[in-house]
Amino acid sequence: MTSCKEAIKDIEIDGKVAAEMEEVRLCPISNMKPLIVKMDNALSTLKKCRQLRMSSNAIAKIEGLAGCDSLVILSLARNNLKKIEGLNEISDSLEQLWLSYNQIGSFAGIEKLTNLQVLYASNNKIDKWPEVERLQGLPKLRELNLVNNPLYQKHDAEGNWRIEVIKRLEKLKNLDGSLIDDEERERAKAD
Repeated sequence: MTSCKEAIKDIEIDGKVAAEMEEVRLCPISNMKPLIVKMDNALSTLKKCRQLRMSSNAIAKIEGLAGCDSLVILSLARNNLKKIEGLNEISDSLEQLWLSYNQIGSFAGIEKLTNLQVLYASNNKIDKWPEVERLQGLPKLRELNLVNNPLYQKHDAEGNWRIEVIKRLEKLKNLDGSLIDDEERERAKAD
């Protein structure tokens, strides 16, 4: 196990340290480092970072992002997250949030991300329609992946998953990796 401070200290590519990079990968698989268990204030040194990839760690809480004002893409897939929090500091800049393969059961707290365009949250624990309806508060959301959540599994088996999501999130263009077509939109309106 390691800290963000230690992981950031070890990064240098082509003479650039992490604080000077637009894309920072703190993924143990990509650089064979120990797992990060806690996001900490060392992340605030990544002022130029536009893409922060911290997938495949053991992070249980989103925090330490104050000062990451340039952050556009945040990848926290394959961690131990149970809820969405700690994103207020980057709510104006964040456009893509990758949270697949966690243990998230609610989208509470996501409403503040008014510039969010892409949300990958497959393989979590979303099991109720009100959680999907929370995403209505994201005016720019265009791409969503919720495959293999309990709600998806139930309604996909019934054959009405896509129509039910489109009905609730009319501005979506891409759902679960597939473009939404005109026929699906018409079916959602008629339902």
